[in-house]
Amino acid sequence: MKKIQLDIVALSHSITQSHNYAVVLGERHGSRRLPIVIGGFEAQAIAVAMERMTPNRPLTHDLFKNVLITLDINLKEIIINDLKDGIFFSQLICYKEDEKDAMVIDSRTSDALAMAVRFECPIYTYETVLDLAGVEMEETEEEEDAPKAKAAKRSRKLSSFSMDELIQMLNQVLTEEDYEKAADIRDEIKRREEK
Repeated sequence: MKKIQLDIVALSHSITQSHNYAVVLGERHGSRRLPIVIGGFEAQAIAVAMERMTPNRPLTHDLFKNVLITLDINLKEIIINDLKDGIFFSQLICYKEDEKDAMVIDSRTSDALAMAVRFECPIYTYETVLDLAGVEMEETEEEEDAPKAKAAKRSRKLSSFSMDELIQMLNQVLTEEDYEKAADIRDEIKRREEK
C-alpha cells in the first residue's frame, strides 16, 4: 500500500468535544487534512516537543525516547494505519542500529505523534484512512492570514509586561507545566530579542 506523508499543521481545542484537543495533519503533497481528537495530556506532550521546550522533569514520551536511544533503537517513521469505529490506530516503525528488519510497535495515534515530533521522523498514513476521515481544504486568503492575526493578538496581551516580568512569568508557567502559555511567553520574548 502506498504511504502518504503528513505534517502537523495545527493543534487546538476540539470544537466538537470539550476538554479535548484536535491535532490536524495535512497531506504534504495535497490539500487534504486529517483531524484527530486527542486528550489534553497528549496535546501537551505534542506541543512541548513542537515548541522545543524542556520541562522541569521528563514527560513519559521523553522517557520512552531515552529508553529507545539507550537500546540503540531509532524511530524511523510512524504510520496511522487504520480507522475503526472512529478510533485511529498507529504503528511505530523502529530499527536497531545493527539490524535491517523493522520492529513494528502498535501505538495510540496521539502517542505516536508525540514520539514522531521528538524523533523528527516522518508521519504517514494510507489512502484508505484519508478516504474515511480526510477533509478536503481550500485555503482562502483570510485563512492563510489567521495564524498571524491570532499570534499578534496574543502578543499584544503580553506586550504590556517588561522583559523581567516575562521571564518570571515563563519560569512560573513552566513550574506549573502550562506549556501552551509558556510557548506564548517565549514567542513574545523572542519577538523582542529579534528587534
